[in-house]
Amino acid sequence: MAGFGGRARVRLAYGVAALAVSVAGLPTAVWAQTADVAETDTASEDAQASRSGDDIVVTARRREESLQDTPVAITALSAEMLEERQILQTQDLERITPSLQFKPAGQLSGNSASSVVFIRGVGQVDPTAAVDPGVGIYLDEVYLGRAVGGAIDFGDIAGVEVLRGPQGTLFGRNTIGGAILVRTRQPELGAWNGRARIRVGSDDLVEGFAALNIPIGDTAAARVSGGFRKRDGYVIREFDGLDLGNDNSYSLNGAIKWEPMADFDLFVRGDYSKRDENGAPFVFAGINEQAPVAAIASVGAGCPGATIPFAPLTPGNPRFGAPNVPMINDPRCANDLQIRGPFVNGGTAAVLSTSEIWGVAATANIRLTDVAAVKLISAYRNTSSRGVRDADNTPLTLITTDVGSQSEQFSQEVQLQLDWGSVSAIFGGYYFNEVTDERATVPLAFPPSPPVIASILAGGPGSRDLQISQLKTDSVAGFGEISFKPAQGLEVSGGLRYTTDRKTFRGTVLNLFPATLPDPNPLPTLAVPQGGPLFIYNRPFAKSFSALTGSASIQYRWNDAISTYASYARSFKSGGFNTRYNAAPAGNVPVPFDEESVTSYEIGAKTNIGGLRLNLAAFQANYDDIQLIFRQGVVPLLFNAGKARIRGFEAEANYRAPWGLLLNASVSKLDDEIQSITPVPGATATVAPGDDLPLTPDYQANFGIGIDFDLGGATLTPRFDGSYQSKVAFITGSIPLIEEDGYFVGNASVALKFAGRYELTGGVTNLFDERYLIQGNASLATLGYAERIYARPRTWYVQLSGSF
Repeated sequence: MAGFGGRARVRLAYGVAALAVSVAGLPTAVWAQTADVAETDTASEDAQASRSGDDIVVTARRREESLQDTPVAITALSAEMLEERQILQTQDLERITPSLQFKPAGQLSGNSASSVVFIRGVGQVDPTAAVDPGVGIYLDEVYLGRAVGGAIDFGDIAGVEVLRGPQGTLFGRNTIGGAILVRTRQPELGAWNGRARIRVGSDDLVEGFAALNIPIGDTAAARVSGGFRKRDGYVIREFDGLDLGNDNSYSLNGAIKWEPMADFDLFVRGDYSKRDENGAPFVFAGINEQAPVAAIASVGAGCPGATIPFAPLTPGNPRFGAPNVPMINDPRCANDLQIRGPFVNGGTAAVLSTSEIWGVAATANIRLTDVAAVKLISAYRNTSSRGVRDADNTPLTLITTDVGSQSEQFSQEVQLQLDWGSVSAIFGGYYFNEVTDERATVPLAFPPSPPVIASILAGGPGSRDLQISQLKTDSVAGFGEISFKPAQGLEVSGGLRYTTDRKTFRGTVLNLFPATLPDPNPLPTLAVPQGGPLFIYNRPFAKSFSALTGSASIQYRWNDAISTYASYARSFKSGGFNTRYNAAPAGNVPVPFDEESVTSYEIGAKTNIGGLRLNLAAFQANYDDIQLIFRQGVVPLLFNAGKARIRGFEAEANYRAPWGLLLNASVSKLDDEIQSITPVPGATATVAPGDDLPLTPDYQANFGIGIDFDLGGATLTPRFDGSYQSKVAFITGSIPLIEEDGYFVGNASVALKFAGRYELTGGVTNLFDERYLIQGNASLATLGYAERIYARPRTWYVQLSGSF
């Protein structure tokens, strides 16, 4: 907890003081009201635990209501549903959720704890601090501002809701694709109980988890939990035998709930997690032998016959001609003979992936009258991470990235909830502050800017960029939504949110490289400056981003089994500053990028007939001012340069037969079209109209089938789950080397429940040993590299769990 400095203490003290003042200031008459919050919470948890899903309670509109009465496309999963389908982490949700892509190990970070999340074709592939995510992840209603930390283990979990489509009215900025709501189990009053599990499996897997509920008198209870996971990696470095993609993590959680009276409860929780792993399991995908960096690296490493033709850059006379690198099997040559296969890495740079995350949060629910209640949410989070990746995955130094960051965030939310029977409303205010210090070191075989060529040093990089930056966000928002039921079965809702973000950036960028260029080919000797600062932002650069967003819906319940709805929603994702440079920008001023927005129109139907729940949704989303990556030389920069249209259809079904059969299935169809790309002077687009949006497969489908066999005192449940995904691109632009053509994955398990509290489970993941990609990245035109991550091959596990 080294990052918990004076600034953090002030913020946390402010949040706790705000709660205390609010509670102390309530009139004594409030305590006499009769609402039973505890019974409501218990009913909610019981409903969400229903395997058949007859009456699942969700909080997609910041209040508890039936899934079937909520005019939002939602995948709602209880803890029991997650366990049955072996969904252990947030990234597993994409196997069972339509239109969701959740990828670990961000392309540019190399950190396994980072996440890249897309819903309905909207998200963000850049996980660095300068760019906000496009899908909001919430832990007990607290927004997680960084990509690192989005990969959450489902330990002491109560349920998960995946909200598809813009959620900006009630959940705010950076939810233009949707939101993922993770709820932990709250302490239970008056009961000692606990549960634990231990799992072992292939690749030396050892995983454990335990939770204990502790009553404290009649009005309070505590809950503590912790878990760990250790597993060997499945990609081995040829150079030193290091296993990449390994697991080495643990987490601790603690919570207290206090209910001194019927009209007030206070929930305080803290969480801590740490990961110390060898690095993301990237492997070589390909090299463009004619790319400038690949050619320079080959010459510098002594590749026989490698050349770097040099001439003024003109349309008829390219600076680098072909062939630059001979196609011979020599480790000093940057060519496709460097490939080692899907599970062997050819890199030699030191790599790692670490993260340390902790946070505290307090939520107070206060019933003011029969129709009015207040909710206060205060939270502080601290995130430290570092990821180092050998991006070319060869013994050469084409490019290596070393990105570390330290982030602190404080948030305060106040909600006023009103319920007059036929009219319900929520009004609120939100404040968010985040300060992130980030450092990026990038050894390259290429110089800071053309026409200077980097020095050719045998076995060493030509240059090294060192970027140190501090990014600060202050966000303030006010929001409100009103729902009105003018007639039986009819509900009309509308809401607005006004948000102002102020982003501040300051930093230092240095480029370190030798003073003169040797003459190996021979080439002209070019003078270059001694290593030192290229530019320093001594003063902060600030820019504000404001937006008025809103939503509206109309829903009609035809009978107890069928409801339909139509909705409109508009949301935005904040802008920011480009922080990656290896040449000073014009005027020595960082280039900002503006916000992007999504406007969505949706119709849907929700049915619950007998034991079958079937929910359908169709939508069109207009995606404007898309923050797309362009390149200035080797450097990726963000610009608002795109416009797209996304159409889709989604269906989810759940059925449980009285005799024990359980079926789950969902499917989604997405049709994305990049309609236009705005040229950016001085930069090269990485995408064109006609290309696919990243992480937007045309089809996703999944199904699960299980059946309970009553053995008299025990229940045996065999189960099979399958998921299919069609072709998907991982970055903007069409690069077949790092595109997945489509795959089907099957998982099988058998569970034996006995004595009412114990369960023995065995299973196989990736049953058919399917080989498929889960991540990819490339810069073939300049740097010349392409890399990818394959999914872990077939594995087995055995788990024993129990409760009391």
